[in-house]
Amino acid sequence: MMLPPTPRVLALRGLLAAIRRSYRAGRVIVAVDGGGPGGGMAFADDLAAVFRESGADTFRASLDGFHTPRAYRTRLGRESAESYYRDGYDESTLRRVLLDPFRLGGSAGFQLSAFDEARDQPVESRWLTAGQDAVLVVDGEFVLRPSLRGSWNASILLTNAVLDPLYVADADPEGTADFLVDESDAGEPRWVERGP
Repeated sequence: MMLPPTPRVLALRGLLAAIRRSYRAGRVIVAVDGGGPGGGMAFADDLAAVFRESGADTFRASLDGFHTPRAYRTRLGRESAESYYRDGYDESTLRRVLLDPFRLGGSAGFQLSAFDEARDQPVESRWLTAGQDAVLVVDGEFVLRPSLRGSWNASILLTNAVLDPLYVADADPEGTADFLVDESDAGEPRWVERGP
């Protein structure tokens, strides 16, 4: 289904084309960091829609589906900004049930979510499979952190987002993202590809 050619859709199609220049075939994982919880979710949803429009078997996930239990984050006392940054996400489970099996392709099953933060409990497993040229778009606060940096084929930072100072100091997300997107005017986002 063709999306209406709004300025937003046209900008996202241009971004997709830039990603596809480097990754024409095979499984592709794109990360979107929009600052704060859920900050890049709408952008990631729209980018996934443009990938679907292009014919790609496209999946959406969020780091919010891979939180650690509250008891783990507060094991050393009250939850702080630092404990949330350092211990808020279960990267091991993210890799084990989503990123690694998605990259394997074939009949390897993967999960788009493993934990419900609001209920503070694991979610029931729902295993999916995909075609060899599938695309996975993952949004989340801190997706450009050093420990996850090699997980993405392409990474996007929404530059108008408010980023955690600890994250900025530790990860330099603006300096490491492949694409910087200014969404000050959400109807017409502007993006730039960073050079090598």
